[in-house]
Amino acid sequence: MTLSTLCIALGLGVAVPQLYGLKNPARFGKTLREFPRNTAIGYVLMTIATVWFLWHVRQENIADFTPFKPLMYGGFALLGLGTCIFLKDFLAVRGLALVLMLLAKLVLDAQRWHPSEWRWVLGVWAYAWIVAGIWFTISPWRCRDIIEWKTATEARVKLGCALRLALGALVAVLGVTVFR
Repeated sequence: MTLSTLCIALGLGVAVPQLYGLKNPARFGKTLREFPRNTAIGYVLMTIATVWFLWHVRQENIADFTPFKPLMYGGFALLGLGTCIFLKDFLAVRGLALVLMLLAKLVLDAQRWHPSEWRWVLGVWAYAWIVAGIWFTISPWRCRDIIEWKTATEARVKLGCALRLALGALVAVLGVTVFR
């Protein structure tokens, strides 16, 4: 995937839902507050994270790992399944945390060699995802608390949506212009 395509997809993926949030902040806030304990979304996110991580293990070509790859596939697949069975509390937050960290790897790999200094917008954003991913993995209730604070009033919801819309638009515009 090219850096341009990735930026356009990320930018639009972040920006488009914010339009709904600006139009209907009460419903958007309610939906966000329901996210941390949504088990169905947690299953989807954990499945995506597990499959994506197994794909990374498959792509790894370090010779020291070669004899252990079948064991690693099984172990990591069981870990993903076990998480869905035994850690249902805040499963959506844990799944999101893992997807954010894997997405950060994708972004950092894509932006690494681009000559423009604008690549640091993506780099900083990716490292913020890594920090959030680590933090939400070890204390997922913090995500719930942050969401509760950010959605306490319609004004906060609108401000958050406006800021995320601006960031998404910036990244999409960078994908169309600078990273072409």
